[in-house]
Amino acid sequence: MKIGLCGTMSVGKTTLVNALKELPEFADYNFATERSKYLRDLGIPLNTDSTLKGQVIFLAERAAELLQENIITDRTVVDVMAFTKAAESINYYEAEAFNDLAKNLLHEYDYIFYVSPVGVEMEDNGVRETDLEYRNLIDFLIGLNLQRNKLRIKNLVTLSGTTEERIAQMKETIFG
Repeated sequence: MKIGLCGTMSVGKTTLVNALKELPEFADYNFATERSKYLRDLGIPLNTDSTLKGQVIFLAERAAELLQENIITDRTVVDVMAFTKAAESINYYEAEAFNDLAKNLLHEYDYIFYVSPVGVEMEDNGVRETDLEYRNLIDFLIGLNLQRNKLRIKNLVTLSGTTEERIAQMKETIFG
């Protein structure tokens, strides 16, 4: 099973994946979490400074995750698409062409869980963008991508609440 969490920055996706690692129901899963600091340290521009080359690297990471069986990841192709559209150095036509390619991977996720930012304070981890307007823009673009590509997505579920409540929502969705 391929399970992806999508959502804007600082909504608890990585925290949720790290919590799932500890549960016996997910013992047979591989887990992929954010590598932004590592990528930034390699010189790959992030967030508003991202470039087309950088977004190709991020998409390649998501594609590599989709090659695995039983994967839970704290980023999806949907996130990459949103950050590509928001990048200042990527023009509209490049972003559209990139997203036209990227959306062809969406059907590979068995579940995409959208993690809502409602009620979640922005935290500074020293890597991510902390501008609330940018956070809201990414959330809007993620929502737009989910809406535009809903026929490509097998199962889309919105998560909200505490980490424990989100885990319960995920377990109910996946295991019934």
